[in-house]
Amino acid sequence: MSESVGAAPASQPPSGLKRVLVFPGGTEVGLEIWRSLRWHRQVELYSAGAPVSNHAPYVFARHFEVPMVTDPRWFPILKEIVERERIDFIFPGHDDIVEALAQHRDDLRALVVTSPTETCETCRYKSRTYDALSGVVPIPRRYSAAAEVDAFPVFARPDRGQGSQDAHLVADASELEALLLRAPGRYIVTEYLPGEEFTVDCLTDREGRLIYCAGRRRIRVRNGISVDTVTVDNPTFQEYATAINRRLRLRGGWFFQVKFSKQGTLTLLEVAPRIAGAMALDRVRGVNIALLSLFIVQGMDVEVLPNPMPVEMDRALTNRYRFDLRFTRAYLDLDDSLIVRGQVNTELVQFLFQCVNRGVRLTLLTRHAGDPLETLRRFRLAGVFDEIRTVPAGTPKSSAIDQTRDAIFIDDSFAERREVARATGLPTFDSSMVELLLDDRS
Repeated sequence: MSESVGAAPASQPPSGLKRVLVFPGGTEVGLEIWRSLRWHRQVELYSAGAPVSNHAPYVFARHFEVPMVTDPRWFPILKEIVERERIDFIFPGHDDIVEALAQHRDDLRALVVTSPTETCETCRYKSRTYDALSGVVPIPRRYSAAAEVDAFPVFARPDRGQGSQDAHLVADASELEALLLRAPGRYIVTEYLPGEEFTVDCLTDREGRLIYCAGRRRIRVRNGISVDTVTVDNPTFQEYATAINRRLRLRGGWFFQVKFSKQGTLTLLEVAPRIAGAMALDRVRGVNIALLSLFIVQGMDVEVLPNPMPVEMDRALTNRYRFDLRFTRAYLDLDDSLIVRGQVNTELVQFLFQCVNRGVRLTLLTRHAGDPLETLRRFRLAGVFDEIRTVPAGTPKSSAIDQTRDAIFIDDSFAERREVARATGLPTFDSSMVELLLDDRS
């Protein structure tokens, strides 16, 4: 069987809906898996995570609480969820979860979408990773004590850690001694790599063949996560990816990070056998690494068809809301609400089709000077509304509203919203408020 990105598999995946649990779903990794799989015809998404504030309940329609993996209750609770919900696959969304799930994979009915357990355990520690890849790719020089350092600054970060969390650029021997004394055995100390940093996203097929790798420069990083990243071509990326893949047993999506040393050598920082949050950059170019990893764990042969164009991605906060408002009907304005300055309000159109999916009745209330249906046709929106009501000038729009319970009213005009609110008691919204009503849960 073969899968070409952007097309149906040559042989269809096993029939029936596949239930995929993302754990945890609220990390940047989990959210990228959600974006990668949410519209696939044979995937039904679930999420689990610790009972702390996170984004997962805002985007996953089916979310469950599971304690942190440091809590001994986590696995029995997760296993019960997997059994009860008949979960088929579990995607780890954090480095700790990669190792924990890999170690418990034989006790789960669901398949864990990651590399073999030994690889996951190796990659969880920088020291084990460097030991495994010494002589395979350039690794940073390591120091076990401050007295060994011949040039400062040096870089210290947790041996068992991820990204740049709790990492320190150490300026001198006394600072390093204090750090190592404060947390014995916690940190791995290496030479400082001052050059540009890159992530290389990779995909290894079910036979262990590296079938894709693509580098990206980390332009701006926040909390260890690339929030501005751009594609970069460098033949060394392929060379390193091939060597790492040959040494470690990897399956599905994985990535490694490198940085230029003082001598100009690309030097390894870490390897992670999981999806990366910024793999969105690969996805939009045609290589959906999360989806292909799901196929690979099912034993399918896959292939990739990337669009070879440079892309830069920049990320910022996105708002999602929880609220208690149920409605079965929506009344909407046309001019300056749905059509603004001669253009379609695409956010409002997203809301309209969300209503279509949920069986909410849509009524257009308009004072449009021309034929509103013809205008809707011109903007390719004919057929979206269940009915169109034209309200004459001087007549309040509330007079055209016949459902005053479980309904909402959307209009750009404050005067119209005030009149309707006072006459009917309906919740009213303008276009800037519509994002409250959008529900991306899948």
